Amino acid sequence: MSEHGSHWFESIADHLGGAYLRYSFTKGTNQEVDFLMDALRLQPGQRVLDVGCGPGRHAHELARRGLTVRGIDISERFIELAAENAPEGATFERGDARNLDFDGEFDVVICLCQGAFGLMTANGDDETVLDGIARALKPGGTLALSAFNAYFAVKYFAADDNPDATFDAATGVNHERTEVRNEQGEPKAVELWTGCYTPRELRMLCRLAGLTVESINSVEPGGYQLATPTTETAEFLVLAHRS
Repeated sequence: MSEHGSHWFESIADHLGGAYLRYSFTKGTNQEVDFLMDALRLQPGQRVLDVGCGPGRHAHELARRGLTVRGIDISERFIELAAENAPEGATFERGDARNLDFDGEFDVVICLCQGAFGLMTANGDDETVLDGIARALKPGGTLALSAFNAYFAVKYFAADDNPDATFDAATGVNHERTEVRNEQGEPKAVELWTGCYTPRELRMLCRLAGLTVESINSVEPGGYQLATPTTETAEFLVLAHRS
């Protein structure tokens, strides 16, 4: 893994710690992994790279099902949490998704719940992340990547009755002010930036990275499915393979 840099999300992750796993969007891990096992035709013994693994919820569940998983995240606190009580087959290290230096080592890459991709809001950073993901895959290796739905952001998050969220049409970035609480319940005011995408943009980015898109699906946390993109779900889930 190449040298890691800093990222605005690190201080938020440091404050959240294990409280991150109290949020409702983290409660659908089993359903999400069930879907990925089937959709990506995963088999025990395959090697998986989890980019932006957070506290390791997907990596842990995949390892319990016999896959060998390597999780990376830029947050040292999240890596510490992921390594605690990790099942056999799951290992974790701090790393920057903008500096992936793997070369055809993995059968599968997952990047879910805006784990790195989408939180990289500088020009070109998401492309850099996706390029590194593509290189990490073996030829024919498969990818599951979630991205925030730009249509949903415009329709709901940046609506007139939500003054704490704004959508920048020039950059496709949603900016939100909110409050997060740590494990002791102590609040912290934070700002969040999320890159948002249309299906057309996701197909173009994948093609430029050497990835062939199999499907782009409208999904919610805990509700992964094959479903035509709509304006009504917060996320898109891209299923692709290295060409």
